[in-house]
Amino acid sequence: MAKKRDFVVFGLGKFGRSVAQTLSKNGCDVLAIDTNEEIIQEISEKVTHAVQADVTDSEALHALGIRNFDVAIIAISSNMQSSIMATILAKEIGVPFVIAKAQNEIHKRVLEKVGADKVVFPEREIGVRIANNLISDNFVDYVELSEDYSIVEVAVLRDWIGKSLKELNLRAKFGINVMAIRNVDDIITISPGPNQVLQEDDILIVIGSNIEIQKINSIRV
Repeated sequence: MAKKRDFVVFGLGKFGRSVAQTLSKNGCDVLAIDTNEEIIQEISEKVTHAVQADVTDSEALHALGIRNFDVAIIAISSNMQSSIMATILAKEIGVPFVIAKAQNEIHKRVLEKVGADKVVFPEREIGVRIANNLISDNFVDYVELSEDYSIVEVAVLRDWIGKSLKELNLRAKFGINVMAIRNVDDIITISPGPNQVLQEDDILIVIGSNIEIQKINSIRV
């Protein structure tokens, strides 16, 4: 069994709180840190530990045992200096993997230079996801992995109903790979075989290039 990872979240704005509470709900040990005592009191019962502390104070972070955590999420972006300092300290103290939220491209480049392992733009990513879903008739959900590739939930098209994956040959026609199929009862079949026949209410979870995936959206449902 894989070792359960421990997370520390720096900054408890909307993004930080959402990440901390979701990780905690999924059984992870979470230490949440913020300078605002009121926010700490609000989240204290929803995570493993919640502490009021200055995320740019090296001694405070050492005292909290930050080095024992597997992942640090730097959820601060409005205060660029604090975000950068927290990232530097988390890496210096020895956190193996640091994810940082960026305000803009310059902020992103600085965070990467000071050691962030992954930089995210939550608002931008959510915006892209919502926009892609809004303009698409065929997509149920759309998660952009990079500028080139995405994972998409695709509702079965009318012409696909009653046909097997082998007959449809989606990889050849659209350059996509079917990772799983979810049926009307929310039962998921992982890595479905070529003889799997598609039903009317099935949802395909596929991965592929954004260019190829958009070809599906050009088909009328």
